[in-house]
Parts: sequence; structure tokens; C-alpha cells
Amino acid sequence: MCGIVGYVGRSEAAPILLDGLRRLEYRGYDSAGVAIVNGDRVETRKCAGRIAELGKLVAERTPAGTFGISHTRWATHGKATDQNAHPHFDASGNLALVHNGVIENYQALKEELIRGGDTKFVSETDTEVLAHMIGKLYDASAPTNGSTPPQHEKNRLVAAVRVALQQVIGTYGIALVHRDIPDFIAGARRGSPLVLGVGKDENFLASDVSAIVAYTRDAVYLNDFDVVAVERDKFEISSVAGERGSYEVSKVEFTDEDIKKGDYPHYMLKEIFEQHGSVRDAMRGRLSLEECTAKLGGLEMTPAQLRDVGRIVLTGCGTALHAAMVGEYLIEQLAGLPTEIEFASEFRHRNTPMTRDTLVFAISQSGETADTLGALRESRRKGYRTLGICNNVASTIARESDGGVYMHAGPEIGVAATKSFTSQVTILALIALLLGRMRHLSTSEGTVIIEALEALPEKIEQTLKLSDHIRAIAKKYIAAPGMLFFGRQFNFPIALEGALKLKEITYLFAEGHPSAELKHGIIALIRPEIPSLFIAPDDAVFSKNLNNVEQVKARKGPIIAITSGSGAERLASVADDTVTVPSAPDFVMPVLTAIPLQLLAYHLAVELGRDVDKPRNLAKSVTVE
Repeated sequence: MCGIVGYVGRSEAAPILLDGLRRLEYRGYDSAGVAIVNGDRVETRKCAGRIAELGKLVAERTPAGTFGISHTRWATHGKATDQNAHPHFDASGNLALVHNGVIENYQALKEELIRGGDTKFVSETDTEVLAHMIGKLYDASAPTNGSTPPQHEKNRLVAAVRVALQQVIGTYGIALVHRDIPDFIAGARRGSPLVLGVGKDENFLASDVSAIVAYTRDAVYLNDFDVVAVERDKFEISSVAGERGSYEVSKVEFTDEDIKKGDYPHYMLKEIFEQHGSVRDAMRGRLSLEECTAKLGGLEMTPAQLRDVGRIVLTGCGTALHAAMVGEYLIEQLAGLPTEIEFASEFRHRNTPMTRDTLVFAISQSGETADTLGALRESRRKGYRTLGICNNVASTIARESDGGVYMHAGPEIGVAATKSFTSQVTILALIALLLGRMRHLSTSEGTVIIEALEALPEKIEQTLKLSDHIRAIAKKYIAAPGMLFFGRQFNFPIALEGALKLKEITYLFAEGHPSAELKHGIIALIRPEIPSLFIAPDDAVFSKNLNNVEQVKARKGPIIAITSGSGAERLASVADDTVTVPSAPDFVMPVLTAIPLQLLAYHLAVELGRDVDKPRNLAKSVTVE
């Protein structure tokens, strides 16, 4: 959460910083600000609200200068106000700092500074504490014999950063500038991502490479406890302890065009309509018709090691957790392996019983989700092989896991996850196929599964053609105060995911339940103004779903049905509205049934006038607990 952009070069910094913030607004949009060093002063503009409001302030009086930092905030400590907006300053007003993360011991550090008698705070944030600490340490180290060489001043500032961060408990991604040190930015990370963009006579810092891909595609992804000193034509990476750091310059996989909306009104709709391609890319080169199995070399496990796995644990948060729940059905049905789901936020705080032959998968679109990263670290700390499923090849989860599978879904900017979900489900199907073929699946069964997977992209395209029909359904229920979602077996997690999408972007009450639980309390919620959406494809439990639909209809509850095959005909006399997706085996059906629910949430949010790509209180990448 929150977004950082820093620039040092020969161009005017303000337009570059603002452009970068606009690209990062999905990470937080409670407030925003910039600080640019202009000669003998640090000019700052900041305010509560969206980047557009900051843009107006900057346009009125544009700060001049060729190096500076900027921030878009998702509020943690302190309300979304002008005073709490970043950047924050030290006591001298010469040092400006922006920060992602949470300083857990900030109150104790703040009280210590106040006891010193010369520190006054103007915000409620934990970030201002860090700015004062670094500034105080820097000033205290000033030589008494007059001016010093510029390099000495840079070294002093980096040293102050190191000493301050050694006192910090919590997470941080920071960038800071000082009035007296021209053409210089210092940065550091622990737990919150920070990337260095390497340009020609200019360099960048950002919390996400999408902010700077328009200017450079050469990037260094900083590791935890890295401290970076950035100048126009060089940079130096070291550790918080002062040791020289190693790094690798990577080429960013996507381009500036990939993160534009194109002709779509919202990123979310664009990403929904990209799913036939993202699912195809998730499978590309990973299916072997010759061996009737999946090829997943990134797992970094030999066939013998995979064969010895006796239990699977899947962990994630939000949408990734729902994908994991589908994965549980997939792995247990296709591979016959006991599989359990763990909320990543709970995994490291409870003593989950696990056997020696347990294999853990941590699932995260960004690869930076704080809770999922914590679960991964806890699993590895206890000696379990832990693999990642993520979309960012340079993310922390990708680097710290024992292996894994990249989604190759491309950038996902919309806060509500769509294509990442179907990519995760597709990858879990590949894993289930691989593990199943090592156990009991025959070559003919493997071929059937591969054929079903290879048919998915075309069937997704057919499903996307239902968008106008789903928009019409959304308009019917614009006055509904909420919605209930029901599904069975593979489609129970889809009911949860559909409810989550509706909550995220329409702000309406929504709940997902197993269809069979209807009579166990949920039926009390049925009433004429609350539609019930049933995911009822023509499968082995269709008749059971139909029975539940009848029970809701008998109590005057409106019915929306997502179905397939002959299910549409059988539901016609009961459901008020039906959406028919292409027929498919039950193990791939969740990919198809999820898409109408994404579209329903999207169209209803648009009809309600919601900000689809930036829903209230949410941010795309949850990098704080």
C-alpha cells in the first residue's frame, strides 16, 4: 500500500513525479504530495484527496528542480488530512521523507524525541518520527570545522539513515532528500517494496516498476535491509549494517503500453477482457501432450521429491485465498492428495500441525502481500519446502520461496483482482495435473484434462460476449441493498469470490455460501429485495442446486443463475435471470463461472456511480498488516 516515486536527473522533476504517482494511485489515494529541492530550499506541495488534487496544486505553483520525491498515501497512522500527507520533514525543515509501511514502535521513539525537548510534531503519522530521527542524527554528525566535500555529506546522510533504521521495529520503504545535498536521493526497504530504475543520466526510485516503465525498463529490485544512495549517473547499494550489497539489473517484462487502459473506460474491464490471453499465457509451454502432464520446472523439485509429497497446504489472502480454495478441490480430485487452506494472516500466528512430507504454496498476485510473505517465511523457518505462485518475477515472494510458478498475467492495475484470479486457478489446475499423473491418473485421463485446459481461452472469449446481457441484469438490481451468492463443490469458492467482488467495488452487502447451507440459517435472509445468485452449471450436483433455487423462489427471493448446457432450460421456469456459460468439465468450470460474477460486479458498480478502479478504503497491494 502507498506509492513512492523519486527522481534525480537533468529533467524537471515535477512532471515525472506526478506522472509516476498517477500510475501508482491504485496503491493508495487518501492523500498525495511532492518535495523537490530547488536551490537553497525544499519546495513541497501536498494535500488530502486524489492525485488530481495534487496536480492542481502543482499546476498553480510548479516547484522547479531536477530531483525530488513524491508519495500517494493509504492511511495507516493518522487520518487522511493535509497535515498527515507525505512528505514529512525533520526539525530543520531541510530533510524531506516519504514512507510506505508501519513503524510499530513509533510511539516509544516519538516519546524519546519529545523528551529531548527540541522536537515538535505537526502530524499524527509514524513517518514523521523517522524523518526527525534521521535529521537529528545527520545534524549531530556535522563537522565543526566548516564546509565538507559533497561526498562526505552524502555519506553522513546514509549513515544517519542506517543508524535510525536500526532502531526501527516494523516495515518500511523510504526515500528522502536534503536541501544541502544536491542531486541525491537516499532510499531503503524492509518489507515494503522499493525498486531502483536505472536510466541514462537519470535514476528513479519507486515502490512499483509500473511508475517508471515509461522512462526506463532497467530495474534493480532492492532486497530487505538494502540502503541505496542514488545520484544522476550512479548509485550504490549497501545494507543497513553498512556492508556493500550485491544487485542485478533486470529488464522489465512489460512496456508502458501494457499499463494503459486503451479504449476501455476502466482498468478492471480491460483486465476482465484480457483473461483469454492471461489464461493462455499461464499455460504456455507448460502442457505436454506427449507425456499427458504439466511441465513446471520452476518448482525446482525432482520427480522423486514431488512423488514423496504427502500433503499440500495452500495459503493466501482475499482473492488469492479463494483461488487456493478452488485449488484444494482440484488437487484432491485430480491428485488424491490431502490439501488444506490456511489464511495467510493466521498461518504464522498459530501452530498448524504439518507432517514432514508437507508442501506449502504461498499465493499472491503482487508477490509482496505482507501476510502471505509472513506465512512463507514462517513455513520456511520451520523447514518446510515452500513454493510461490505470483505474477511478479522480481517480487519478494518469488525471491524468497524455494521455487514456484509465475502467472505471466501481465500488469493488473484495477484494485479488484480479476485476471490474476483465473490465472491462479489455471496454475493450480496444472499443479493438480502434474501431481495426479505421478500418482493415479492414466495417460488418457491426462489427455482429457489437457484438452479441457487448452479449450479454456476460446470458452473465455465466448463467456465475455455475455457482457451486455449481464449489464442488463445489473440494471435490474440497482436498488438491491445486497446479494447472496451460492455454489457447491468447485463453485463454492466462486460464490465467495463473487461476493467479494461485489463488496469491493459496489460497497453493497454480499455473502457467499455453500448452497447446501441455505437451510442452516441463511434462508432467514431471503426476501423479495435481496437477489440470490446461484452458480449452478450442468454438473453432478445440478439437481441439488436446483432444489435450493426452488426453496428461495418459494420465499419470493429473486434468482440469478449462472449455468451451462441443459441447465439453462431446466432453470428457465424458476430463475428470474440466467447466464449460460460454455459447457466444460467441473475442474475447469470455476474459471468460466467467475467471469460473469466479475462482470456483474463491474456493471452494477458503474450503474451506481462507484469509482471502479479505486474503490474506497482499498489499495491494490496490501504490504502492511
